[in-house]
Amino acid sequence: MFKHTIVRRPAATLMHGLTSVDLGRPDYLTAQVQHQCYIDALLSCDVDVTVLPPREDFPDSCFVEDVALCTPHCAVITRPGADSRRGEAELIGTTLQRFYSSLESITAPGTLEAGDVMMVGTHFYIGLSARTNEEGARQLIQILQRHGMSGSMVKMAEMLHLKTGLSYLEHNHLLITGEFLHLDEFKSFNRIEVPAEEAYAANSIWVNDSVIMPAGHPYTAEQVRKLGYRLIEVDTREFQKLDGGVSCLSLRF
Repeated sequence: MFKHTIVRRPAATLMHGLTSVDLGRPDYLTAQVQHQCYIDALLSCDVDVTVLPPREDFPDSCFVEDVALCTPHCAVITRPGADSRRGEAELIGTTLQRFYSSLESITAPGTLEAGDVMMVGTHFYIGLSARTNEEGARQLIQILQRHGMSGSMVKMAEMLHLKTGLSYLEHNHLLITGEFLHLDEFKSFNRIEVPAEEAYAANSIWVNDSVIMPAGHPYTAEQVRKLGYRLIEVDTREFQKLDGGVSCLSLRF
């Protein structure tokens, strides 16, 4: 069960954030409203929410998940693969010190964004992507092993992040889509296959037996409801324009 979450308000410079999709630039005022609704969804899951102020010097800084990995035993400050986001990782350390006595970090030449890391119990799947390299993954595995956990690498070819196409919903349930459907690493899970037309919904989050999912994906929503979860749908379309999904907007621990 999670007790804490951390979010950061979107900056007015959000429209200048990184993107690989052609969905237009986000509207700042609409993004603010959507972000508050996301916070409200987290609060309804019986967690406290630490809300950090916007940072205009970092357009992507509302996507706090990428810059730190929060595990049950330590927090890891990452080293983002996108040069423009490296300073964000330095910012999050002070906040995490309030919650963790053990802070670790990824160092050069390693790169790692926590959007590429999926926790399943004490094991962590680490996607090798354009943002996370093998050296960063190797360093993370060493850190995890020092704290009694484990990790393994997953080769990727198509998606931005591992959790773009995978979401572990606890109790062995896994949302899965795209290039991950045929990988042996994920065959033992109870797989909820997300159709291509709803692929954005594959990035959802489990929070204390509720599932927060992007709105507008009826097939996937129904499959999650059948599992017995309380489903909370949130509109994150302004963040989707910057490759951002539901998991990207918070740290949960």
